[in-house]
Amino acid sequence: MDGQATKGLISFFQDIPDHRARNRQFRLIDLFAIAVMAVICDAQDWTDVATFARIRKEWLDTFMELPGRTPSSSTFRRMFRRLNPDAFEKAFEAWIGSFGVTLSGQHVCIDGKTLRQSFEHAWDKGSMAHMVSAFITADGKVVSQVQCSGKGKELEAIKHLLTLMDAHNAVVTIDALGCQKEIAAQITRAGGDYVLAVKDNQPSLHQAMERNIGEMILDGFKDVPHGKHVTTNGGHGRTEIRRLWVLNSFDWLPMRDQWPGLRSLVVAESQRKLSGSQTCSVERRCFISSIANPDAESMAQYVRGHWGIENNLHWQLDMTFREDESRIRTGHGAENFSRLRRMALNILKADPQKMSVKTKRKAAGWDPGYL
Repeated sequence: MDGQATKGLISFFQDIPDHRARNRQFRLIDLFAIAVMAVICDAQDWTDVATFARIRKEWLDTFMELPGRTPSSSTFRRMFRRLNPDAFEKAFEAWIGSFGVTLSGQHVCIDGKTLRQSFEHAWDKGSMAHMVSAFITADGKVVSQVQCSGKGKELEAIKHLLTLMDAHNAVVTIDALGCQKEIAAQITRAGGDYVLAVKDNQPSLHQAMERNIGEMILDGFKDVPHGKHVTTNGGHGRTEIRRLWVLNSFDWLPMRDQWPGLRSLVVAESQRKLSGSQTCSVERRCFISSIANPDAESMAQYVRGHWGIENNLHWQLDMTFREDESRIRTGHGAENFSRLRRMALNILKADPQKMSVKTKRKAAGWDPGYL
């Protein structure tokens, strides 16, 4: 009756290499499908996954080739800590393509997240796994991810992630860590555009932009062609005014020819004032972009939209999936379980029913038909 339940999923993951011993009792694809469904239903570790399989065995038997018993937590732990993460990622990306998801014309955010409890020894927290994800802002789906060992290796992970993506006709936004000439070149070679945050890791560029554009702002951009976008928001006892300026001509920038594809500069300013207070805080952020002649409003959407990866991915993984509390840490286990979470999140977001992700997980656990 439920034979179609995992057919689409299995078709993309059934060819992942199986490195287990020849006397294995469970098919890899059955273990994989159980793990995905268990994570959808709020499983936090391999013990939870094994418990899900035991409780739902009668239902699983309708479409899986299970022997007389269900897999133990040790079976899942061994399998996923040995599972090749590159093969898993390749299958993941093929599966994402089955949703009709393409990067062309999309805003793609790239950012990293540390799995905070994934260290093997308390005295060596530098061994914590760090996942760098590519995230589409329009529909909130993760399209690719790679692991690196700690934040210090995140830059190399970003470069590797870009090689896995088809960034043609996409707009890629990255925070200041990714503001590197090599990354700018990588994106433009692929036929995409970039919007990169500029901070003190590029001191000459940052200082030149802050000094010159700051003077232009004070002078009201007198005789300087530019675009401008302003929004005002109120609430929670404060008023926030956001201003953004775009420059398409910047002959005054000494290093303009050093950045591949550089066509526009952006400065965003946030002015916050608490109700009843006479003081306000002002923050300015600088960006470089390969987008030619962008209008200020669309650029403001890219700048603001980049933080959607924090709210719609990282926050969901921490608060709904409790990722920061996970103690899975041996072999490739932490990385692969993190990928299972992202798969589950994509599946839950693809469901059109008007429920929160948290409620959908509960509904899937309570109702096998909905699962």
